[in-house]
Parts: sequence; C-alpha cells; structure tokens
Amino acid sequence: DASIEFSTMLSSMRAGSSAALRRSHAMRIVVGKAAGRRFIVSDSQLSDEHKMLREMCRTFADAELAPNAGKWDKAHKFPTEVIKQMGEMGLMGVAQPTDYGGAGMDAMAYAISAEEISRGCASAGVIMSAHNSLYNDPIKMFGTPEQKEEWLTPFASGNKLGSFALSEPGNGSDAGAAQTTATEDGDHWVLNGTKNWITNGPTADASVVFATSDKSLKHKGISAFLVYADTPGYSTGKPEDKLGIRASGTCSLIFEDCRIPKKNLLGAPGMGFKIAMQTLDGGRIGVAAQAIGIAQASLEAAVSYSQSRVAFNAPISKLQAIQFKLADMALKIEASRLLNWRAAQLKDAGEAFTKEAAMAKLHASETATFCSHQAIQILGGAGYVTDYPVERYYRDARITEIYEGTSEIQRLVIAGNILKEYAA
Repeated sequence: DASIEFSTMLSSMRAGSSAALRRSHAMRIVVGKAAGRRFIVSDSQLSDEHKMLREMCRTFADAELAPNAGKWDKAHKFPTEVIKQMGEMGLMGVAQPTDYGGAGMDAMAYAISAEEISRGCASAGVIMSAHNSLYNDPIKMFGTPEQKEEWLTPFASGNKLGSFALSEPGNGSDAGAAQTTATEDGDHWVLNGTKNWITNGPTADASVVFATSDKSLKHKGISAFLVYADTPGYSTGKPEDKLGIRASGTCSLIFEDCRIPKKNLLGAPGMGFKIAMQTLDGGRIGVAAQAIGIAQASLEAAVSYSQSRVAFNAPISKLQAIQFKLADMALKIEASRLLNWRAAQLKDAGEAFTKEAAMAKLHASETATFCSHQAIQILGGAGYVTDYPVERYYRDARITEIYEGTSEIQRLVIAGNILKEYAA
C-alpha cells in the first residue's frame, strides 16, 4: 500500500534528520570573501534521508499527480485528496519542527520535495510551496510558543491550509505601500482593506495578513496578523481564471471591520515589512523548486517524444538541432538546481541567503519558461494541443517569473547585495 510505504519512509527520515543536517553542513565550501560563500553538491553527496525523500516524492508524483494534473487543470479543480495525502506524508510541514506537527527536516529537503511534486503537478507544487514558505515559516520564525501551538501545529501537520496576504490592488512589487489598515480598538485590532492574488485563498483556513497600523511610519508602520478565515468581516472574492497553475485557488481577500484579538499580532507592531521580506527570501527557494520541477518535466517530455518521433527515416533525437535544444535545456536545469541547493544550504546553516535565493529564483523561473518553450518546439504541433502536457508546462511556467518577486525585482535584489559586498 502506497500510503503505508510513504509513512514508513517518513518515519525513517524523521529519525535520521538531525544526522542529515550535520552531514549537509559538513559539505560547505568557502571560496573567498568577495565571491561570497559557495556550496557544491552533487546527487551523490545528498544524505540518505534526502535521497529517500526525493524517491518518495518522485514515486508519489508519478503515481498520483502526473496522471491527473491535466484533468485538474482543465476543470480548475483543487486537488483536495492529494493535498491531504501530501499532509500525511509530511510535505505540508517538511521543514517545520516536530514539536509543532512538522516533519523536522530542513530547507534542502523542502527544495528537493517541492521540485519533485511540481514535476508531477505545478498546481500541487504551488499549493505546497505557499503553505510551507509563506504561511508556516513566518509563524515559525516570529510566533510566540502559544501562537505556534495554535496557528502552526494544525497546519504543519497537514490538517489545515494556510495563505499569505501581502499584495493589494494598488501594490505588487512595492510591498511597503499597503493600504489595508489595522486600527486598535480596545483589546482588538480591526482590519479593513483588500488583498489580491492570494494563493490558497479560496480554501485556506487562516492567513498571515499584512496591514498598516501606523501610516506615519510608512513601511515601518506595517504589522502582520494571524486571521482565521471564518472570522466575521473576512471574505473571499471570486476565484481568478488564470493562465496556468489552474488547479490551485487564487482570489482576493476582503476585510470589512474584521475584528481580531490583539494576541493575533505576529511579532511586534511595525515588524510586518521585515517579516514579509524574510518570508519571501525563503519563499524564493520554493518558487525556484517549482520552476525546476516544471523545467525537468518539460525536458523529460521532450526527450521521450524525440526518441519516438520518426522523421527522415530516423528518430528526431538524432538531429543535431534537436540535440542542441536538449543540451541547452539540461544545462539550464542543472545550473538552476545547484543554485537552489546552495540557497537552501545557506539557509540551513543560518547564513545570509537573500542574494542566493534571488539568483536561484531568477534563473530557475526563466529556465522553466525556456524549457517549456523548447519542449513545445520539439513536439511541434503535438506540443500545442492538450493531448500532450507540454502546453500546460508552458502556461504553468510563466507565473514563476512573476510571483514572490518578479524577475526584475530579483535582479535589483541581486545587484543591491553585490554592491554591498564589494563596498564592505
């Protein structure tokens, strides 16, 4: 039985996760101050726990996700049952502490698992990523023990689903321009405003919500709040009709005199912008993993088709033009994966990883678009119809260059960090 096998593997990985962390930290290689820190990892250097996790997720993706992803996409159907299974496998809290319902693994495990899940279904990948990176992580980093027990444990265990409400109709890349307000009223905060493009919004049980509590302080006046979806004054807009990742739910969140207890403040007043930025740093590892999964699926589809499609009395994989495309795809995927693993290991080591996460997200997202485009080109007309999955990969890839920081924002983040390094 697959569920029993997954549970057994997860128990084994939990038991060995601390050893895996020690081994992964021992693989760090430092090559000079100006160049920054560099981690070099190959498949053979992965810990046994990481290898087991990858195999578990790959098997699950091949059996449960890939065969159904197309029909979920066409129907815009949220894959409730497989998300529940992913929770049972520990994937909805893969890098969260076991004390709070998580699997007790690390950011490297998260990068590996999110890639494999996204390879099978990008919608399942983004549901997993938004829940882990954007909801669980800020509570783990900034929540009180009481908040973690209430707001993290049921979510990291996979029993509930979370969302992250930062973007608004009037702000996207300018995260500090929040118009949603939080007003003190006795022992409550009162939220008013609208949040846009909220992944998991239609089905989330709770959300981390960012609102301006002191307009005079601008971005330093933004605070973060924990809000249950059934709170009076909290409502959702209509689900968005999206180009890709259509099995994941996206909508607006609307707050109309939404009263929440003061204990629902996450961190201190005015810490919201800091919480959001640190959360997005980790989230970019998740988005990079999504993108790599889409790119890998595109490559595999292109290779398979090129080996079976005959033209000029031979498989088209014999044609140099096709071989060049496959080589370029594989090159970009391997580079993206190593960038993301480096960012994940820096995070696990407790070192700064903002620049590296931005590099991974930028390179991986543009790689996903490139590889899915090349896959369509290799399949030709077959790539343009829904009988084959590559047109879906192309649609799914496009969002990875937009959410959790556009490619343009990633380049600004990277450049800003480079200039700081060389000025030091």
